[in-house]
Amino acid sequence: MSTTNEGKLWGGRFAGGPSPELDALSRSTHFDWRLTPYDLAGSCAHANALHRAGLLSDADLAELQRGLDVLGERYAAGELHPDASDEDVHGALERLLLEEVGPEVGGRLRAGRSRNDQIATLFKVFLRDHARVVAGQVLDLVDVLAGQAREHLEPEPTIMPGRTHLQHAQPVLLSHHLMAHAWPLLRDVDRLLDWDARVAADSPYGSGALAGQSLGLDPTGVAAELGFTGSTANSIDGTASRDFVAELAFVTAQVGIDVSRIAEEVILWATKEFGFVTLHDSWSTGSSIMPQKKNPDIAELARGKAGRLVGNLSGLMATLKALPLAYNRDLQEDKEPVFDSVDTLEVLLPAFTGMVATLVFDRDRLAELAPQGFSLATDVAEWLVRQDVPFRVAHELAGACVRECEQHGIELHELTDEQLAAISPHLTPAVREVLTAEGSVASRDGRGGTAPVRVREQLVELTERAASYRARL
Repeated sequence: MSTTNEGKLWGGRFAGGPSPELDALSRSTHFDWRLTPYDLAGSCAHANALHRAGLLSDADLAELQRGLDVLGERYAAGELHPDASDEDVHGALERLLLEEVGPEVGGRLRAGRSRNDQIATLFKVFLRDHARVVAGQVLDLVDVLAGQAREHLEPEPTIMPGRTHLQHAQPVLLSHHLMAHAWPLLRDVDRLLDWDARVAADSPYGSGALAGQSLGLDPTGVAAELGFTGSTANSIDGTASRDFVAELAFVTAQVGIDVSRIAEEVILWATKEFGFVTLHDSWSTGSSIMPQKKNPDIAELARGKAGRLVGNLSGLMATLKALPLAYNRDLQEDKEPVFDSVDTLEVLLPAFTGMVATLVFDRDRLAELAPQGFSLATDVAEWLVRQDVPFRVAHELAGACVRECEQHGIELHELTDEQLAAISPHLTPAVREVLTAEGSVASRDGRGGTAPVRVREQLVELTERAASYRARL
């Protein structure tokens, strides 16, 4: 029987083909062709299900599997391509399969499934694969941050100025600061693993267009063959829900945001005014007009791409808002944003990790700035508390020390014993034990604090957590 819609999975009730304008609007092979290996795997699993249900003979199953294998080999070799008439990856592959095995055998494969449950299933498999890639790359960045932290713990810890509101606040260990960026990234990996477990338990295969199938197929068997741990309990939900796409888009956006926070600091730290780090030549760029420039392009691109990732999430959420059940063609728009998000991270993360791995920190510069900006004032107040002075009073006295320093243009540690005593008799020379950056960080030895002993323990905890996540991948 001839068809008016070659390369499409519909058309029997139409007397003519679609208009060229509709054809152009509907076509998605320019972005969904990358799903080919997943569509072929799903078709193979479906063929097995049809065979188990007695709807395919042994010979037909063998011929379908041969044809699917041939298409897979041609795709891997770069020799398989859709035609201009193909509406989407599914229609293109059916057409190509019919050319390979003939319509008598190839035409049996579509029984019992719809493009609706087909795309929902293979899209989940595709995203699970790429989520694991992204998770591994995030762990690579965590490992590099941990490596920098380890390098700056021995033989002597590197101390730097800690900041709030971008103003000097309290001295902290550089290792402590670097690991403060690593922990959010580990939470991102945890989100990806949690997302994967949830998606794995809910294969949409067998949902059909929306109401399920009547041919005695085995959704749980196909789910297992495709790497799922369970099958959807509701066929309408299976075909119409895209929360799994939105959730992954959120996690990729959060990864971008977490990376951009590191990027912003690298950009600041590499300026002459800060002078905290030197960028490696291989991980920075120059200027077309200014010969002296060494630009933090990787960090700047990371900062910019975070906005792109957030935009992908926002656009996707706007598309999904208020869609009625069940499937709607709006859902063709669910793929490009998340495709772009995973592609963006898979290119960005290796470059960003290389940049962080090769940063060279100026230990002397960091140590010089650590006690400046009156960053030891809190240590003075807490030292007074340990001398049985109420904190309200201690806070006022520490503030008075700052005022005295401002009047004389000096730092806290430069106050004389006489100046301290004039502010309060509680401020004895013994207060000098906390008027050094080293003394300040050493005193903060509670869990989560920046004391070297705690930071060394934190590094062990961080690396063990990262290793456990990598093992789960």
